[in-house]
Amino acid sequence: MSSSNARPPARRGPSGAWGRLRQPQIDPLEVYGLPSKGETRLADLKTQETYFERIVTRYMRFCASHPTGEKLEAAFQNLSLATSTPTPSPAVASLHTAKAQHHTNTTSQQPQAQEMSTILMAMRKLREALVASHRVDAFAQRVYTFQIRASILCKHLETYHPALQYLLYKIHPRTPLSRPELQEFASYLVLDMVCRQGDFVDAYRLKRCFGIRDGKVDKVVKALVHDDWVVFWRMRRAVDGYQRCLMSWAEEGVRLHALKCLGRGYMMVDKGFVERSADRGWEELVERDKVGWVLREDGVVVVRKPKGT
Repeated sequence: MSSSNARPPARRGPSGAWGRLRQPQIDPLEVYGLPSKGETRLADLKTQETYFERIVTRYMRFCASHPTGEKLEAAFQNLSLATSTPTPSPAVASLHTAKAQHHTNTTSQQPQAQEMSTILMAMRKLREALVASHRVDAFAQRVYTFQIRASILCKHLETYHPALQYLLYKIHPRTPLSRPELQEFASYLVLDMVCRQGDFVDAYRLKRCFGIRDGKVDKVVKALVHDDWVVFWRMRRAVDGYQRCLMSWAEEGVRLHALKCLGRGYMMVDKGFVERSADRGWEELVERDKVGWVLREDGVVVVRKPKGT
């Protein structure tokens, strides 16, 4: 056979070329855009309910990956701190070890942080859809209570604060919360006011407006008003996980105030007393809070030396 009649060889594309014709895999929570950016499909009430079921399923799957309560709370705390800047250790010998450990922890947290970021964005889309459709029924109430609890654990201010406002001032007047639920979510807003905003006047006004009768919340508010770190740390161990997350906004301020008081009031003090006052171990106080006091071998912390010595 002549070369002119020979059949040309089949031209095959590179490996995976046919994959370009396949539809890309889209996350079910990312199918819809933001209603504020022009998305209209979430205006349908049935679509909103289906989308909410997807959000709940993904959130429960995330929680199921941390079976015990302590591990789950620690996971949420790590997510809330994932974008914070790490504080390097002052000890030169352990500097490289600390950096390597931080890099490992950050790498392991990235998938979890990405998953929760997707869930929180889906919550925002659904929230915008409910507002746009003027929906204040029992379903909207259920969506908001779920989102508030989940976002408080993540300390995601952009989600839980506007959601609390809308639930209490827009949905509750039309679809009243039960008395225990009203106490719960109003107390969350009170704790946010005193622990994050430092707004004690509005906090007392809100307590009276909604008739909040929660002894633990009252003690937290009074502790911050009177700079009583002993009661604050005690209440932090007594409240539930949601309230503890809201109280964490005030922790650094309370700890700094306690350390300043110890620095002005003592020359030498027992190490255990310092740790109880700051609610933090000595090593963390040195690394994270830059405490420059000297710890003696007998467990006594030298805060100040007498003048002339």
